[in-house]
Amino acid sequence: MAGYRSDSSWLVALILCILLGYLGIHRFYVGKAGTGILMLLTGGGFGIWWLIDIILIAVGGFTDKGGNFLKP
Repeated sequence: MAGYRSDSSWLVALILCILLGYLGIHRFYVGKAGTGILMLLTGGGFGIWWLIDIILIAVGGFTDKGGNFLKP
């Protein structure tokens, strides 16, 4: 249900995104395997998608597979 807190950590997702985001590892971590595979195949959406995800995670706007915001 959207709006609730996820079991996934905001900090872990941010670190994974910064270090391995071009491979989509942070998306696998939050349960978004489909888009994780797309990022893996496109190099993080040619770097653009990767950068957008870093910003979304940093400002707290990134959600898990169920639409829940990541826990602090």
